Amino acid sequence: MPNPVRPAALAFAAALFLTGCGAQVTSQDAENSGAEAGGGHYPVTVENCGRKKSYDKAPERVVTNDVGITEIMFALGLEGHMAGYVMPDDKGDLTSVAWKDGYEKTEWLSKKTINKELVLDARADLVFAGWNYGFNEGEGFSPAELEKVGVDSYLLSESCRNGRGKARGVMPPLEALYTDMRNLGKIFDIEDRAEALVADFEKQVAAAQSKALKGSDRPRVFLYDDGRDKPLTSGLYAGPHDIITRAGGDHVMKDLKDSWATVGWETVVERDPEVIVINDYGDTTADQKRKFLKSYPPLAGVSAVKNDRIVVLDYAELVESPRNPAAIASLAADLRKLSS
Repeated sequence: MPNPVRPAALAFAAALFLTGCGAQVTSQDAENSGAEAGGGHYPVTVENCGRKKSYDKAPERVVTNDVGITEIMFALGLEGHMAGYVMPDDKGDLTSVAWKDGYEKTEWLSKKTINKELVLDARADLVFAGWNYGFNEGEGFSPAELEKVGVDSYLLSESCRNGRGKARGVMPPLEALYTDMRNLGKIFDIEDRAEALVADFEKQVAAAQSKALKGSDRPRVFLYDDGRDKPLTSGLYAGPHDIITRAGGDHVMKDLKDSWATVGWETVVERDPEVIVINDYGDTTADQKRKFLKSYPPLAGVSAVKNDRIVVLDYAELVESPRNPAAIASLAADLRKLSS
């Protein structure tokens, strides 16, 4: 249950619902929220990827990795608690997004891989990243390594490992997003703000679902990230599963109990998707990915390729991020159009 809502929080929530997902929360709002709270909120404890973590105060110099994680902070109005973000410059146009003010106010620390030296140079007190979203033992960058130098970590819930090797995923994708927003609300003493934003997202998703295709009208949908010899795709625990399902599609890889994973083309052919969603990012453009899919001989008989039913969504819409609810509405409209 959230804390009792204060009058200032009620005003904020009302403004948030009026502006929808484009709502802007300033750094001053964040500071005022902390001032109102006094010292009675802390310590707080949250559960993150199965581990309970306690905080005596709100982190003040957070470093985030990747676009979805960074925009979760911006959507919650927490740029005033950030030392900066790390992100390649292949994540699309950031000047027209709902949280462009966050990008303008926050330092872009690096367009390369996040590492311990960068984090220490930024004097970070918390790194918000995830397994394969920055954290990778093979690269010597992990929560355990950061702990050794006195830097705390928060793991993106979409990336939580589930105990089957390095397979990821412990909860449905949208639940992972809402869990992180609520946890961050508690960590930074903005629980009312987080709950209002989650409620707004739930309303957007419900509205999209009410118009989505249902029953036998639902087309079979495959998510194509990249890969020529073998495709990288989304399993049960990555964002596209909930995006496809709630948008009125039947996710053909819903039995893959992982988040992002590689499968064989023979599996794609066997399941015969009627629509393919391309994940747009990286050095290979969406047009190049589309041309490959349409020219790759083993896929010639696949319904989506044969009927040219290929949709493009941005990377930031498909990984865990505050863009997920809008992506559901967008894909739902595309599926209705393709099926008409």
